[in-house]
Amino acid sequence: MAEHAFLKNHHSNLTPSKNNSIRLYLSRQASNPFRYILEQFLYLSVGWVPTIIGIALRAVLYRLIMRMDGLAAIENGVRLRFADKIHLGQGVYLDQGAYLHACPNGIQIGENTIVMHGAILHVYNFRGIPNSGIKIGKNCLIGEYSVIRGQGGVNIGDRVFTSPFTQLLAVNHVFSNPELPFVDQGITAEGITIEDDVWLGAGAIITDGVRVEKGAIVAAGAVVTKDVPAHTVVGGVPARVIRESGEVKLSADKKVYF
Repeated sequence: MAEHAFLKNHHSNLTPSKNNSIRLYLSRQASNPFRYILEQFLYLSVGWVPTIIGIALRAVLYRLIMRMDGLAAIENGVRLRFADKIHLGQGVYLDQGAYLHACPNGIQIGENTIVMHGAILHVYNFRGIPNSGIKIGKNCLIGEYSVIRGQGGVNIGDRVFTSPFTQLLAVNHVFSNPELPFVDQGITAEGITIEDDVWLGAGAIITDGVRVEKGAIVAAGAVVTKDVPAHTVVGGVPARVIRESGEVKLSADKKVYF
């Protein structure tokens, strides 16, 4: 009898925890349980379908869960969370393996922008940070396996190219108190702005609080911790101005393609 009573009490103590875990999981996946069921049903039904047939199905059916202006192409295997907070412009292309988590203030992608294979656009703000979100302009390219974390807000202009493995990280951990674990000290989230016509080289990292001004070029592997002036080339760790972009002259024997 005593053992039975212990097991009964133990089970009753675990049940609220399990329920809380389920609620927590669902709250991280969709705006509400109904939308979670609807979104997951569509992913299961047509999210896996390959080829242009799958693209056509998703172009029609995904309008039930997200905002799409005109036609957008979504390949199979694209992961979407909080789809009702995602807005795709005309001609947007999401390649296989892309992952968009839009909570809470959303992801907006401008017309004719391409998000390549394995890219991660991740807002994931559950701390009430007011400026969170990701906004990408027109005719941009988000390169393979690029990571954009939008807790502090990331605003990208038009005709911006990020090369493979670039990172834009609009969040930072506080670690000023050595007596406390950094996970107990909170975060800062100032935001990142990338103006029009910027090219970010492969593996470049843009840290929180940085503005990269119009026409700037960030060299491969650079770690940018300060604002980048317009029409300059920066490189290194930490990044510094190397030259003006107009100083880079093309060799006469190189053929240019358009």
